[in-house]
Amino acid sequence: MTSGAVQLELRQAAFDCLAETNAVTKANAMRQLARNWLAGDILLDENQSISAHLPVPGRPEKPQLIAPRLLKHRAMNTLEGRVALIHALAHIEFNAINLALDVIWRFAEMPAQFYADWLKVADEEAYHFSLLNAHLQSLGFDYGYFDAHNSLWEMAERTKDSVLARIALVPRTMEARGLDASPQLRAKLAQVGDVPATEILDIILRDEIGHVAIGNYWFNWLCEQSDLEPVSTYRQLAEQYSAPKLRPPFNMDARRQAGFTEVELEYLGAL
Repeated sequence: MTSGAVQLELRQAAFDCLAETNAVTKANAMRQLARNWLAGDILLDENQSISAHLPVPGRPEKPQLIAPRLLKHRAMNTLEGRVALIHALAHIEFNAINLALDVIWRFAEMPAQFYADWLKVADEEAYHFSLLNAHLQSLGFDYGYFDAHNSLWEMAERTKDSVLARIALVPRTMEARGLDASPQLRAKLAQVGDVPATEILDIILRDEIGHVAIGNYWFNWLCEQSDLEPVSTYRQLAEQYSAPKLRPPFNMDARRQAGFTEVELEYLGAL
């Protein structure tokens, strides 16, 4: 660092990255932020009141966001159908960058490791987005070509005033559903011979297990701090915030690796 330079603060830098509207620029900035953090070039102030001077999340004009029920279904045996699925995955990863960044800036007075963990998550989500967008481009498309929905961020909005609810219902619910969906999505892409896409999905599943594990760790930590029983607390929060209903099939192996307890898995198995 140049002598006399002002050192960035992590949570403010996360907000600024979240506010970026260009998807590729956001992903690249996120990866650079993580590198700077690991190099020791960024400070952390857990108690700082962040200047939220821009609307968040920053997003490009495209894709157009519409209700999930209005999204067009395309046959997987066509190029457009295959690309639409890859585009949907890229949109999920773009939203996941925003979700992790939002946790960092929004929720103050957490342990330093909390912010380091979610920075790692945001960095890996940016990597996933970059892989998927590069694959889209290799097929003659780009992120923003198809319409998309906003369900992931809508849950972030509903839980913006409660770190416990956010951790319970975004990584442990919305993102954990990705663990369940991964085998079927991979099989669809393998069936149409898209080997690069299946390899990207393997990377995403590996990393997402770690992301959900981070969510499980901090949810249980928060419950312990407030003397709350995790299983009953989760169910109460899911009802209070109208979380999506959990539906099989469940990827029990991935969920077990991500730290869900046997009690939680037994409940899922009974659904």
